[in-house]
Amino acid sequence: MSKSQKFQLNDHPAQMEPLLPSEHRMGPLLERAYDLIRKADRLSGWCPSGALPGLRSSLRAMNSYYSNKIEGQHTLPLEIEQALRNDYAQDADKARRQRMALAHMATEAQLEALWPAWDAAKVWSVQTVCDIHQDLFARLPEADRAIESPGGVQTLQPGALREREVSVGRHAAPATAVLPAFLSRWTSVYSGVRRGELQLVAMAAAHQRLAWIHPFADGNGRVVRLHSHLVLGHMGLTNGLWSPLRGFPRTHEAYYANLAAADEPRAGDLNGRGNLTESGLIRWIDYVLGVCMDQVDLMSGLLSLDGMKDRMAACLAYEENVVKQGVRAEALRALHYLFASQAELDRADFKAMLGLGERLATAQVSALLKRGLLESDSPYGKLRLGVPQHALRFYFPSLWPEAEAQG
Repeated sequence: MSKSQKFQLNDHPAQMEPLLPSEHRMGPLLERAYDLIRKADRLSGWCPSGALPGLRSSLRAMNSYYSNKIEGQHTLPLEIEQALRNDYAQDADKARRQRMALAHMATEAQLEALWPAWDAAKVWSVQTVCDIHQDLFARLPEADRAIESPGGVQTLQPGALREREVSVGRHAAPATAVLPAFLSRWTSVYSGVRRGELQLVAMAAAHQRLAWIHPFADGNGRVVRLHSHLVLGHMGLTNGLWSPLRGFPRTHEAYYANLAAADEPRAGDLNGRGNLTESGLIRWIDYVLGVCMDQVDLMSGLLSLDGMKDRMAACLAYEENVVKQGVRAEALRALHYLFASQAELDRADFKAMLGLGERLATAQVSALLKRGLLESDSPYGKLRLGVPQHALRFYFPSLWPEAEAQG
């Protein structure tokens, strides 16, 4: 093979085949994907879209924390909470990480607002991948986008494909000149996959192959994970209640090991027909589906009515006896009703459930609002359950251990 022929082969999108496992090896993956869809549908049915917005807000902060943690760029949960109040650290690096955390949360919220109107072609388009990068990094000041490069410090351009060659471990990513061709192949294959179990398999495979392409100078991991979050949400599976963004960093060694293993070249005729290892891709997909299943099981257990009343009682006891900010144990019945019904209540109805006099009931609503245990859109609006970060360790134990440690 001549040098020019070898160059053409290495810069051809066929270099990243297979993009999906072969049909005869797909069965176990599709079965696992079926089980995941069934469990996720059950969870979404119990907690419909729009319910428990306070929980969903806390989960965005958690997703941001974990997706940045896997990059070694996370900030403490308490520091995220402080940044949300526009209280940034004096330390420049901590403040930079706080801004990154808030940018991630805002991009995730933006995707969740947009995806109901999108079709599959939009979700899987190259433009959407670039838009995620653009939305995420354009929220940061220029100084926060400084990156090291062989030519010195450069400024990351939001949404722009990289303009230099890179290697990740032993993998040399495609040349800059052929990035459009690789991305075009990526989107054409995965956007054409039918919905259902095969789309879940495609989501996992696409995550690995997009990371393999490494389209941006920096921020590839965050963008790839946000895109997987987008695909799952667009399929109607997450409903803002769970995400692999939590699971990947909590198994970070397996995450990186399986990503790298799927980069390996094919070894022998029994390892698929593409350039890359089919067995490695299958192991990666199986790992991703397992992470997703773990997250669904975790949230299903935590959102079960069984035990929630006792956990709420423990939270109120802590508020009353330790925090001492006016929250009373009498709020339990009304708060548990809001959780069980996933509804909003008029203030008068909520106060009636407290069993207190008008003055004490009004003071109690004010205390619950101040502590974030209740939420409302206006000073006289309806009330709904709040799930502030400091209540997570009571309401949803082990969901975000790092936040619990600060509670």
